Amino acid sequence: MRIERLELRLLRLPLVHFFETSFGRVHDRTFLLVTVDGEGETGYGECVAEASPYYSSETTETTWHIIERFVAPRVLGTEFAHPRDVFPALARIRGHQMAKAAVEMAAWDLYARQQGVPLSRALGGTRTEIASGVSIGIQDSLEQLADKITTELAAGYRRIKIKIKPGWDLDAVEMVRSRFGPIPLMVDANAAYRLSDASHLARLDRFDLMMIEQPLDYDDVADHATLQRQIQTPICLDESIHTVKIAEEAIHAGACRIINIKPGRVGGHGPSVRLHDLCAAHGIPVWHGGMLESGIGRAHNIHLSSLANFTLPGDVAASKRYYQPDLVEPPIEVRPDGTIPVPTAPGLGVTIVPDRVARATERVADMRAT
Repeated sequence: MRIERLELRLLRLPLVHFFETSFGRVHDRTFLLVTVDGEGETGYGECVAEASPYYSSETTETTWHIIERFVAPRVLGTEFAHPRDVFPALARIRGHQMAKAAVEMAAWDLYARQQGVPLSRALGGTRTEIASGVSIGIQDSLEQLADKITTELAAGYRRIKIKIKPGWDLDAVEMVRSRFGPIPLMVDANAAYRLSDASHLARLDRFDLMMIEQPLDYDDVADHATLQRQIQTPICLDESIHTVKIAEEAIHAGACRIINIKPGRVGGHGPSVRLHDLCAAHGIPVWHGGMLESGIGRAHNIHLSSLANFTLPGDVAASKRYYQPDLVEPPIEVRPDGTIPVPTAPGLGVTIVPDRVARATERVADMRAT
């Protein structure tokens, strides 16, 4: 596989509804779209870095710079035997996993299209459908939260996740349990708490949650291990797991019982498959997180979620929850039973709509092999 051309676009899409976490509230999504060409085919990758450095130190501007100045020169014109070789080829660049992942994932899509197989098969996936859960941001009131949950349960979602932060946690979870009973429920703190909050977080144990996601600092493992010994609710790590090596350390330390896999956070599909396999070997279930992706990134997530150890419903929801219209056809939709079919056409298996991409584009860079 040889990449002859790489196009970089900065896109902005308005969200259907605002989305709020402990980091703040957003009304639109700014992201990079990477297109790679080779041997008459085209592959697409979406960079999940946000405009602000709150979830990650990477932003749309830093990833643009790293891809244009450092990643593109290392992949353009280079012969790769397989897309799993792209991430190791970028090892000299320290960090910047989201920038690397956007290009690496586009290369996987390109390879699958060249081979005439769906991306799921290239990745080693076995499922023909995935279970879908939904993430609900912090709302203006408990009644508004209840209305959101009612809507999502009616749509068939198999698991509800609500964002929490100090001041919006126990009352919100108690309301959900009293209104909706024993539904599959998890909470996501996005690193909003400290180890000194352990006794407060232990009060969540009585609600029989599937997990609490990333309660402590984004770069922490040790305190999560201490916290897990003090609470019964399983801890799931997200932001802390940005390499396979750190995941191995977290598992051995007992810092988590579940891991959220986001390809952008760990460098792409290749590292994600390695992380999936590591967790499977240690009996740690995984699920696929979401980053408010467009249908392009969402399609990537669906294909990766077809691997066997993705045993918990992920944050891979219908496109219409976030963007109308989305950038792809057909749109990503959730069936009434809460599942999403894995596309069967080559590569991502969805069609990118050029005029929608063009309308959302704010900047373009075109790079070619010499």
